[in-house]
This record gives sequence, C-alpha cells and structure tokens, in this order.
Amino acid sequence: MMQIRMLDAAGAAAHAAPLRALLLDAVAHGASVGFMASIDEAAAAAYWAGVREAVAEGTRVLLVAWRDHVLVGTVQLDLCQKPNGLNRAEVQKLLVHSGARRGGAATALMEAAEVQALALKRGLLFLDTEAGSHAEALYARLGYTKIGELPEYCATPDGAWRATAIYYKTLFVRERKGALAT
Repeated sequence: MMQIRMLDAAGAAAHAAPLRALLLDAVAHGASVGFMASIDEAAAAAYWAGVREAVAEGTRVLLVAWRDHVLVGTVQLDLCQKPNGLNRAEVQKLLVHSGARRGGAATALMEAAEVQALALKRGLLFLDTEAGSHAEALYARLGYTKIGELPEYCATPDGAWRATAIYYKTLFVRERKGALAT
C-alpha cells in the first residue's frame, strides 16, 4: 500500500540514507535532475542537506512515498519567497526508484503536492522536465500545460545536451474586483 508523507527537517535527517539512495538511483537510470553520472554519496548528501535546510526555513515542502515501509519516491515544492510571487511554487525533483516505476508513486506524489500547494494558498505550480522524456506524458495526464521548450537547457547524466519542457498548472485563480491595490 502506498503512503505519502510530508517530512519536516528532522524527518528528512532521519531518512537521509534512503533519500540519498533514491537520488543516486535516479541519476544512475538517466534522470536529468541536475546531476551528472559521476555523482557520489557526498554530493547526494550535500544536496539533501540543502533540502533539509530549506524545509527547516519553511521555503520547501518535501513529500515522500512509501510502499511496504520502503521509500520509493519523493517530490518537492519550492515556495517562491518574493512578495509578488507568494501565489506560486515550483515542483522539483520528482524521483521514483527505478524498481517502483509505473506503480502509481509519481501520480500520488504529484496529487499530494497539489493538496499541499492549495493548503499553502499557492495557486500556480510550474516545473520543467527533459523534453521528450516519459515524464511529459505524466504531466499532461495530470492536467499540466506545456508552454514551450528551451533548447540545450541541461545535460543528461551521461553528458548529452537536451531541451527542457516547461509546464504549469493553475490550481485556482485569484479574483481581482475593482482597481488594483497600490
């Protein structure tokens, strides 16, 4: 049975090893998530330490998926801190372990991310993913709108330059009645 949980900084620290393993697995299986194939335990640990810090500061939401007491996936919401952007969040690092793919974890994580975004009054979610990847079908199925691509935006773990596709989803629209406030 799939269970989705939000981790605070202490929870992220307590689950540091499986989070590192998940990131290393994703990169080893070709996920273009900001790391090259040469990523090691130290780099993965440093990445998750930064995530824990952001969670502790309240600028990041960390969700994890468990199946039979095994961490199988994660996703993050990076909460915009700019005064004029408090309505939005960036979906980051949707990772599902290679042995758990096609089992519903990605969908469950994205749906939980939307619930958290709504609870935090973040009505606009956006993300980017490797153009042409399997993730594009997932985001389209979940109602995200593709607005375009940026060519040669990033390299895959093996060093091939790829375009990134940019998506958004509006969870709610803020109504404005009358003149804009000054």
